[in-house]
Amino acid sequence: MTVGVLALQGDVREHVAALAALGEPAALVRTPGDLRGLDGLIIPGGESTTLSLLVESSGLFDPLAEALEDGLPVFGTCAGMIMLAAEVLDGRPDQRRFGVIDLTVRRNGYGRQRASFECELEVERVSGGPVHAVFIRAPVVERAGDGVEVLATLPSARPVAPGPHDPPDGRVGPEEGTTPLPPVVCRQGAALVTSFHPELTGDRRLHQLFVGMTKEERH
Repeated sequence: MTVGVLALQGDVREHVAALAALGEPAALVRTPGDLRGLDGLIIPGGESTTLSLLVESSGLFDPLAEALEDGLPVFGTCAGMIMLAAEVLDGRPDQRRFGVIDLTVRRNGYGRQRASFECELEVERVSGGPVHAVFIRAPVVERAGDGVEVLATLPSARPVAPGPHDPPDGRVGPEEGTTPLPPVVCRQGAALVTSFHPELTGDRRLHQLFVGMTKEERH
């Protein structure tokens, strides 16, 4: 079994290291030919606008869209979530996306770099206690469609640094103690996404979940 890592920009080495820790071979994906023979693909965190432009200029967008449409399992983290979502708010008008998971996400919804934070998450389908999550310029899920399985939500509302189009007292999600809180781990069919960067910690359980998904698709 081989999992590809989109290797155009972002946390490529960290995802390769996570797969290696699980004993799974990884292939770097930079051209359409690199998609052949893959059992799954990881789209890493990075800068979503840059990543979108690079996927287009490399000639990867259309063959990758076709592979995802045909059911290739995919794991998108942070910018990868944005690339896979059905709708993206605050993105470039010409920014393309694959639309394989029925989410509406807002870029940098938790604030810019200075608003980065870490927290503990209870994630369904992941045993062994909370998952430590690192949020860096993370997207906020503003809508999850009926077919989306929400595996984890943010534990509490987060004040955020307002962006250029935000009100000065901008806040992600509802006030403390109310529901619903933003989803941060979601799955729909063969697509798994996170708002945060699981590749930046030593916890490999979300990568293990994705590897399990690739093996399910093979049977």
